[in-house]
Amino acid sequence: MNVMTDDGYNAKIEYDPEIDMLRGEILGLTGGADFHGKTPMKLRAEFKKSLAVFLEVCKEKGIEPRRNYSGKFNLRIPPERHEKLAIAAQAEGKSINTLAQVALAKALAA
Repeated sequence: MNVMTDDGYNAKIEYDPEIDMLRGEILGLTGGADFHGKTPMKLRAEFKKSLAVFLEVCKEKGIEPRRNYSGKFNLRIPPERHEKLAIAAQAEGKSINTLAQVALAKALAA
């Protein structure tokens, strides 16, 4: 995934063949904000403009711009994988949660 970052905000970047432009979508917001640009430089400028407008609207309406995350989520896996995960965690003297956090951290760092 191509990600552009500005002022602590992240945007997913894709090519939109219908308009022959790069398209960005700002991630982790309580609403939607996207932007377009022909070049990376123009895309970044539009990112800044789109973010500024979104933040201003949130301020005017008294809305928190970023989504809140609880730190909890459900993960559905096949029972066989769940069993292997539980055994691996027990063998390492760790909880499934700890083992999963380490694996997720490695995946996000890659």
